[in-house]
Amino acid sequence: MAATGSEKQGANDVQSYYVSTPIYYVNDAPHLGHAYTTVAGDVLTRWHRQRGEKVWYLTGTDEHGQKIMRTAETNGVSPQEWCDKLVEEAWRPLWEHLNIANDDFIRTTEKRHTDRVQEFVQDLYDKGEIYKGGYEGPYCVGCEEYKLPGELLDGEGEFEGQKLCPIHKKPVELLSEENYFFKLSEYGEKLLAHYEANPGFIQPESARNEVVNFVRQGLQDLSISRSTFDWGVPVPWDAKHVIYVWVDALLNYATAVGYGADEAKFASTFPADVHLVGKDILRFHAVIWPAMLMAQGLPLPGKVAANGWLMVGGEKMSKSNLTGIKPQDLTSHFGVDAYRWYFLRAIAFGQDGSFSWEDFTARYTSELANDYGNLASRVAAMVGKYFGGALPADEAPGAAEQAVRDGLAKAVAEADRKVGDDLDFQGGILAVFDFVKQVNGYITEQEPWKVAKDESPEGRARLASILYTAAESLRAVAVLLNPVMPETSQQLWDSLGAEAPLGALADQRVQDAGTWGQLPAGATVTKGAVLFPRLEEPKKAQ
Repeated sequence: MAATGSEKQGANDVQSYYVSTPIYYVNDAPHLGHAYTTVAGDVLTRWHRQRGEKVWYLTGTDEHGQKIMRTAETNGVSPQEWCDKLVEEAWRPLWEHLNIANDDFIRTTEKRHTDRVQEFVQDLYDKGEIYKGGYEGPYCVGCEEYKLPGELLDGEGEFEGQKLCPIHKKPVELLSEENYFFKLSEYGEKLLAHYEANPGFIQPESARNEVVNFVRQGLQDLSISRSTFDWGVPVPWDAKHVIYVWVDALLNYATAVGYGADEAKFASTFPADVHLVGKDILRFHAVIWPAMLMAQGLPLPGKVAANGWLMVGGEKMSKSNLTGIKPQDLTSHFGVDAYRWYFLRAIAFGQDGSFSWEDFTARYTSELANDYGNLASRVAAMVGKYFGGALPADEAPGAAEQAVRDGLAKAVAEADRKVGDDLDFQGGILAVFDFVKQVNGYITEQEPWKVAKDESPEGRARLASILYTAAESLRAVAVLLNPVMPETSQQLWDSLGAEAPLGALADQRVQDAGTWGQLPAGATVTKGAVLFPRLEEPKKAQ
């Protein structure tokens, strides 16, 4: 049985929690679909950092293949010039804009990658896992993949009489060329045994079922080289061929963490605990990639988690069908933190989801501005009004306060399990916002503005407990939402005066957020800028 990500260990037995996004094609600028997966990975790895774990988060760009070559030719530049331009002007700037805290950004044109790819493929060739043959079949340049005839769609309109890729809805090309093949067909039973022994290896369940059924039908050997163009990593024993772009691309998950170059780093990091992928590239990651690792005697990843498609007008969002929307179109209106929150809140990870400007606006106004932002403003204002901005001590807690504490403990446990373990970002966020609603209800029921009229020692003590409970609840919410909304969480953290007594927000453990009483009496509470300002009339992307 193949090893899995749970079995890795480094020189000091400090295991890295290793998460990867797909490496993205640089044939165009990133759209919402790319950003969705990358933000999900960022939230997941930030969460594990706030568990106190050693984390490694990898993203990058896939820069070889026929699609990149043709795009560069269309734009009158070399493939390398095109890749350099897109990476530096579009991809890296967007991840910085969205506060993506990746540890590495790998490009498949980098020497640290290409040299190791050649070594890996040479090893498989030397072991007899690769042989020379010929192949003819329908090929989608957009997918960089040979298609089975049964997968293709019949063209209509301008594509009448042609066969179309089911994903890109564009005609496939009939290719015939001499290639080198990887003996993928020999790994079907081994893969099925691994899926059965590790039921959580492919998520969600619907994706697992699809892959299992695909493998049960029997696998064909995989063409791992191309000889009709030269933009790729040369096959080391035959310079007339370049390595198939998907074999090249998948190996980034190994080369980026030291495969063949840094043994200690590789041992402590590889394999990935989680590969985040789009469902359209699931088979590459759940079939071809583990088979390659098995052939090389390397451990398999912990899980491959496929997110669904973002839909606009019922169509998958991508540049090729013109439904691409730039993330900046939304962040300029809603803000970066609200953007990060919305897609994980509105769409269950692993399922298809529809985006609309109207839904984003409604959720922003109701949940962020009214429920969360207004709570923070009200609490800071009352501490300022009734206690001169100094957080009072929790002098007279009762059953109502205990109910809030119990609610917080439940929210912390549920959010930690759902986000950190289950990749249920929506469920984790909802757990936190259910608690926010509970605190709002608590304040409404306790009516501190009325209690403030009682100037007796008992009345002041009661008011102090109400406002301490509300502020301490917000302290915990800032910790829990920091992986999702780091800028506004820091803003709230600062307004609660938490930095001085409790330390940096990023150092707060999510699993300890429910420990009550961390905000000390006397902390300076200030009413800062509104966390989620009123939205202006939108300027919709055309």
